[in-house]
Amino acid sequence: MALSDVKVRTAKPRVKAYKLIDGDGMVLLVHPNGSKYWQLQYRFGGKENMLALGVYLEVTLVDARVRRDEARKQLPARRRARWTVKRSQTTWAM
Repeated sequence: MALSDVKVRTAKPRVKAYKLIDGDGMVLLVHPNGSKYWQLQYRFGGKENMLALGVYLEVTLVDARVRRDEARKQLPARRRARWTVKRSQTTWAM
């Protein structure tokens, strides 16, 4: 279920950091000190990766969704570039 602006604004800190899921890999990470960070989580090569989208209040829910969509368009190119670098490093080490 997608987040609403009210849900994001009223998210209270807890003893441990927790995530509110928006969808398509985007989450709001709420820290115990009350700070809130937008993140995009995705998998590549069997590993989970995270891309920071910004700090809440500086980046609104709508802005974070736009950033998520832009990042998702670029992910295939980033994945190929990362794979190429890893492969060349492996080759270099041999």
